[in-house]
Amino acid sequence: QVQLVESGGDLVQAGGSLRLSCAASGSIFSIDAMAWYRQAPGKQRDLVARITSSGDTYYLDSVKGRFTISRDTAKNMVYLQMNSLKPEDTAVYYCNVVARTYRSTIVGLNYWGQGTQVTVSS
Repeated sequence: QVQLVESGGDLVQAGGSLRLSCAASGSIFSIDAMAWYRQAPGKQRDLVARITSSGDTYYLDSVKGRFTISRDTAKNMVYLQMNSLKPEDTAVYYCNVVARTYRSTIVGLNYWGQGTQVTVSS
């Protein structure tokens, strides 16, 4: 099994910055991808950014140029640096990891963190 713990969410003013962190632990054989999703009130959960094991990244169009996803493979951690925050970035941000465990090394499974609240005031 794999456990994910997010941190770094806060209340900030528009134009400010935050850095979210997610630590993966457990019986991890390898990690195929790490990602951040967000869900605003009354909205669906959207993929914000993703980074693969090869280092390739994807960003939601509305955050390109403002957010940066990075990873620390040695620590099994993923980060989301958020700059120039806007009120529309307000949401609960969730860490997601596709990981293989020692019990199942052939296929990766999805794991989710509990979420961390990001609130941007105007």
